[in-house]
Amino acid sequence: MAKKIKFNSYQYSLFGDDTEPLVKESEDGVSELETPEVDLQETKVLKYISFGSGSSGNCAYLGNEDGGILIDAGVDMRKVVDGLQANGISPESVKGICLTHDHSDHVRYVYAFLRKYRNTGLFCTNRVLGGIFRRHSISRRVKDYHVAIFKEIPFKLAGFEITAFEVSHDGTCNSGFSIDFEGVKFVIATDLGAVTDRARYYMSQSDYLVIESNYDAKMLAEGKYPEYLKNRIRTDEGHLDNADTAAFVSEIYGPRLKYVFLCHLSEDNNTPELARRTVVDALVAKGVSVGEGTESLVDRSKDLQVVVLPRYDITRCYKFIVTTD
Repeated sequence: MAKKIKFNSYQYSLFGDDTEPLVKESEDGVSELETPEVDLQETKVLKYISFGSGSSGNCAYLGNEDGGILIDAGVDMRKVVDGLQANGISPESVKGICLTHDHSDHVRYVYAFLRKYRNTGLFCTNRVLGGIFRRHSISRRVKDYHVAIFKEIPFKLAGFEITAFEVSHDGTCNSGFSIDFEGVKFVIATDLGAVTDRARYYMSQSDYLVIESNYDAKMLAEGKYPEYLKNRIRTDEGHLDNADTAAFVSEIYGPRLKYVFLCHLSEDNNTPELARRTVVDALVAKGVSVGEGTESLVDRSKDLQVVVLPRYDITRCYKFIVTTD
């Protein structure tokens, strides 16, 4: 169907000399210019901030013009609120907190945020909520904010369609999240010892991927941890090492994947430089050019951006342009 644009005294083509407008005279004497329909695309912005990533505390924000969500609540909420406000984001616009599992470094401050911002909901499985009550001294009033979610059953929140999926870890119940925004998928999989088939299914569809790169195998083997802890980390329900993360990312890489954020690095058994170099080397060996996520002209020419999330510091607000029809 053609778009109609009215003019009071004259007509001209919006489409240059190659398009001949169809001019019709209306009953009131006003001419109507009828031109072919133009496919006008709308752009929206997807925002991402990490407030901390590691065994000391995990929390991140993902948002759009409709509001946003927090993924986990293991970072002091005063720091989170300050970080949101510094980026022009009102904490009142946070519609929900989505918990990946019940370990302390992911849930420690959940009630502090919910108690202050009472319109925020708590989205996690029933088993995660039960695990919080068993493991931690967190007020049972947290259940007043709870909305039960179920793995691989999507739910809508803050303009997103969110799907929790199973990941392999030793929490009570462990989820990654595939977050769909206008067809763009932002996938988070922190704290996992192996990439299972269902996790692979969701992670391989990502445009933006947050994935654990917890330890370097050599550093762990030669490090100060007791053997029982080293063995726990190495199991399929423990954590991913750099080499496994690198192999997986290089395996699933395709033109759709734009950013990889490496998260949950061990302070004792890894370094940001080593984690990133291991992943970049695997990608380069596959012929992929890799940037650092700085938004420089050089980085923009690269196939993929690989960024290491800091353990304690707040990242800049990453803004991703999403084009919709």
